[in-house]
Amino acid sequence: MSTPQLPLSLRAPPDQRLDAFHGQPVVRDAVRAAARGESRDWLFLAGPAGSGKSHLLLAACAEAAAAGRRAAYLPLPAFAGRLADALAQQEGFDLVCLDGLDAIAGNAADEEALFHFHNRARAGGGVVLYAARGNPAALGIALPDLVTRLGQCVRLTLEPLDEAGRRAVLRERAARRGLELDDAVLDYLLRRVDRDLASLTRLLDTLDRASLAAQRRITIPFLRQHL
Repeated sequence: MSTPQLPLSLRAPPDQRLDAFHGQPVVRDAVRAAARGESRDWLFLAGPAGSGKSHLLLAACAEAAAAGRRAAYLPLPAFAGRLADALAQQEGFDLVCLDGLDAIAGNAADEEALFHFHNRARAGGGVVLYAARGNPAALGIALPDLVTRLGQCVRLTLEPLDEAGRRAVLRERAARRGLELDDAVLDYLLRRVDRDLASLTRLLDTLDRASLAAQRRITIPFLRQHL
């Protein structure tokens, strides 16, 4: 299996841009500075599912590529147990975003591979952004030296969006698809479907296709028919 990389901004999903990240502007600005090479800080994004970690990492790759920098995104759960080979393909990138660090915790080979990659990337002058559900010391990583290295990153804690934030994101992403969602439709969606942004975005894609096929606006009767 080839390693997923995002050397071009066009390959990042259109919803995954830093300007589309709602809430916590300090976090967004830190990620932007790292992606553009304006900061040499390595970042560790910690937060629960649905707090925007993957969004920020994908957006960072798009931002870096738009600035002419080589960037790669690696979802670690897809490479658990064989991380050394995947990381070898990330050598020399200006920015490497490693998502889902939780997935390799407790795997001795993966932990050692990441430890050595971390050291090589530091020596090579690249920048690495990590994301996990918890802070380094709480992930169950057995290799103490790796925990120490991760603890030296700038730690940014993410919180899930509140109701107003989810509404704003849905409206914005719907508008990008040419869809108009009124308050009643938003109420219906947020009461009846999973509230994490990844699920809501997939739902928008489904509704967009259904609306185009039926040549109908998205209304509550339309939602009742298609959900």
